[in-house]
Amino acid sequence: MITERILYEDNHVLVVNKLASEIVQGDKTGDRTMPDDIKAYLKEKYNKPGNVFCGVVHRLDRPTSGALVFARTSKALERLNAQFRDKETNKVYWAIVEHAPEKKTGRLVHHLKKNEAQNKSYPVDSKVNGSKEAILSYKLLASGDRYHLLEISLETGRHHQIRVQLSSIGCIIKGDVKYGAKRSNPDGSICLHARYLTFTHPTTKEEISVVAPVPSDNLWQEITKGL
Repeated sequence: MITERILYEDNHVLVVNKLASEIVQGDKTGDRTMPDDIKAYLKEKYNKPGNVFCGVVHRLDRPTSGALVFARTSKALERLNAQFRDKETNKVYWAIVEHAPEKKTGRLVHHLKKNEAQNKSYPVDSKVNGSKEAILSYKLLASGDRYHLLEISLETGRHHQIRVQLSSIGCIIKGDVKYGAKRSNPDGSICLHARYLTFTHPTTKEEISVVAPVPSDNLWQEITKGL
């Protein structure tokens, strides 16, 4: 239920803790989208006649979970889109990886090129046509018997950026077979979670910060215990 996962709501903005199984926009699967569910929720809660507006502000890959912002008005959508486009927001992710990085903290800079046919991105030489610079910082938060928890702060927003860049240093995200994981997760997720999100409210201009609870499975609960 959407109602149990709402992190922030007012007349202009709705922030939801996305499940790994949900899709933000329709694809070839034809599966129901998050905006479909949100519109149904708003229509029922506020007894709205006719069409309900729900604007997609930014996206998370389907197997990724965490904080996701939607706009409830066209004006809010326009202003929030501009914030995300101009990198005026702060996004922090948590990832469970198969190997710990050599250094506990670091900054990764790559040039990535997307392969549309494979829906996959690759690190390439910076001179390659169509490549884009990708920058992130990470720090090791915790380690278990087999897996490790990283916190990632994005400086750019590229296609599959965190997945590619962590894989390139041997820190493959658990369940991410596309980028080198040994096996998939039973539920089809990858262990990447949009944990913290800060943005400016589109009308009041106040700073809004949300924290998305991690998935309920045992590994996430165990490795984040005490954080």
